[in-house]
Amino acid sequence: MEERKMEVIRPTDAEAIRLAKTLLRGARFGAVAVLEPQTGVPLASRVGVATDIDGTPLILISGLSAHTQAIAADPRCSLLVGEPGKGDALAYPRLTLVCRAKRLERGTTDSDRAKRRYLNRNPKAKLYADLGDFAFFRLEIERASLNGGFGKAFLLTRSDLIVDAAINDELAASEQSALDHMNEEHLDAISVYASHFAKASGGNWTLSGFDADGMDLVAGDETRRVFFPNPLKSAQDLRPILVEMAKAGRVSQDRIGKS
Repeated sequence: MEERKMEVIRPTDAEAIRLAKTLLRGARFGAVAVLEPQTGVPLASRVGVATDIDGTPLILISGLSAHTQAIAADPRCSLLVGEPGKGDALAYPRLTLVCRAKRLERGTTDSDRAKRRYLNRNPKAKLYADLGDFAFFRLEIERASLNGGFGKAFLLTRSDLIVDAAINDELAASEQSALDHMNEEHLDAISVYASHFAKASGGNWTLSGFDADGMDLVAGDETRRVFFPNPLKSAQDLRPILVEMAKAGRVSQDRIGKS
């Protein structure tokens, strides 16, 4: 029986890691599960979600909520991301992350970066992000399980999902100016990223984040993840790779249009 159980878990490969990262980077909400301090009973609640530049999930929660009080008593938690579509919800991929929550103190570099990236992904949260009882938390990933659909189960480690690289701080320092420039001056290129690389149709797409692995796009409530052909090695690599991807996407679209 134990042997048959183990056969359910597939070997983790590059395709599974790419799907898991896509689910995580593309999430704008999820279900967080905590342990109720008075009883130890699991307690689940919906939260808004973004990711830090290294891929760590970010949440913004009120100190008045039951799940925030539970995290304060015991930082162990899990986060479920992955949206179902039409038909059987269990046929759609989802990712469960086992984490430890870390509160980010206001005014710190980590908190300021988290706020910026979170509001880029969830702009309506500006209404309450600065209220005194709200705080940003990083959900530090320890391990994860990916269900890619029926019969597609994988176990992942922190290193499968998190980018620990020197580029993170360098890229974070220039990220917002690059986003503002692209969103103000190069919406045509962003449209190519969305249509060609993300296979997204319509929508007024803008960029909400860069990281070493790729870029995040938003159009209203829709999100898309686009990976770079190769991970960035330095922040200076960002502009050339964006130019090259725009060119490649346009060439491909022109070929399709002429065929």
